[in-house]
Amino acid sequence: MAEAREQENPTLNRAARTGAVTQDEALLESPAQRAATRPGDFIHTDPWRVFRIMGEFVEGFDALANLGPAVTIFGSARVKEEHEQYALARETARLLGEASFTIITGGGPGIMEAANAGARDAGVMSVGCNIELPFEQHVNPYVDVAINFRYFFVRKTMFVKYAEAFVIFPGGFGTLDELFEALTLIQTDKVRDFPVILFGTSYWQGLLDWIEGTLLAEGKISPEDLKLMIVTDSPEEVARVIIDCHRRNCMAAEAKSVAAKVDPRAAQSSPARPHKHDGE
Repeated sequence: MAEAREQENPTLNRAARTGAVTQDEALLESPAQRAATRPGDFIHTDPWRVFRIMGEFVEGFDALANLGPAVTIFGSARVKEEHEQYALARETARLLGEASFTIITGGGPGIMEAANAGARDAGVMSVGCNIELPFEQHVNPYVDVAINFRYFFVRKTMFVKYAEAFVIFPGGFGTLDELFEALTLIQTDKVRDFPVILFGTSYWQGLLDWIEGTLLAEGKISPEDLKLMIVTDSPEEVARVIIDCHRRNCMAAEAKSVAAKVDPRAAQSSPARPHKHDGE
């Protein structure tokens, strides 16, 4: 059997090959910086860039529109295949795949590769949403559908929009960014009934202690906000929580559909729903 190899991703490697800035970097340049480096060129102006951003949204929406139930798994790109976390991420993804969830990752190495491999083990779709960075980018060999993004905020929209839940393995700044993005969206009711599961009790405990001992203690968050996360060391528990939540949501959607057939006005009402862990 041939050894699995990383897939080249030339469409994301232009900046690395040419020494140019990435699209994200160019977008975030101040007008003064841009005037000093690329004055008077319309294709480097923000109004022009809006069309590129719009096209990236369209491409992502088109590629993932018919994905079906999916789970996004995050974690460090620096975890090696022989590490225990790699095996646990792969097992978690396999169990979710066997429950018919598509697996979405950032498409890179480490935990992302492990999760995509678990999807492949289960025979379900494996998606990788890769991002342009200042250095060479590759797609791990277990990705079935690779989508390339140049803007972090577009990519993060896809992670949330097409997932039923986030599973967050130990990781660095990027992983923390995704974690707190999800918590903010849930806390502000932008997304609802959305499990956020932290895998690895010992890894996350210090952060959780700080959240409770500092943020909660100083009144920066509410006590119920602590319920927005589940912490576990068990792939089986991850699968159970997500499957149960998905079933509840499906039952609620079916009940609303039936009610709408009896009274069309019911379809227009959107009563506030409790957070996913209220009452537990």
